[in-house]
Amino acid sequence: MLTIKVLGSGCANCKHLEKLTLKVIDQLGVDAEVVKVTDPAKYADYGVMSTPGLVINEKTVSSGRIPSVGEITTFVTSALT
Repeated sequence: MLTIKVLGSGCANCKHLEKLTLKVIDQLGVDAEVVKVTDPAKYADYGVMSTPGLVINEKTVSSGRIPSVGEITTFVTSALT
């Protein structure tokens, strides 16, 4: 099972990233837990200085922008191998 963390305060961009990530997981049929991290003190643990951030299995894959569905798909499938 993958652990996917969406880092952000709950702003519109963070919510959009979470929505896209859930869509990709559903489309791929991947067993994953999606966790929202809203504590700014935790962002630095992942090297994220601007949100939204996306962390898969404790590896930061995106920060400061909303990746496309294709990019998120690549991030998730890469984490499966």
